[in-house]
Amino acid sequence: MGWIIAIIVGGIAGWLASLVMNRDASMGIFWNVVVGCIGSLIGNALAGPLFGVEGSVQEFSLTGLIIALVGAVVLLAIVNLVQRGRVR
Repeated sequence: MGWIIAIIVGGIAGWLASLVMNRDASMGIFWNVVVGCIGSLIGNALAGPLFGVEGSVQEFSLTGLIIALVGAVVLLAIVNLVQRGRVR
């Protein structure tokens, strides 16, 4: 059951990140889920050591969603930087 919640929360986080980074038109639902799940891993890797905060997307929590959103925004910023040579 945890992986279903992770996919749903990852999709929401990826969608919100694509709206924040102005990439919503170029991403479908699949890529939103992928960006959100990878963003969750990045967010946990950054938030844990820096702030002592950990959140999981396998159990729905606001902390986990925020960490996944921040990680997904970071991931999309890196993708923008590589693809276009600048962050939007």
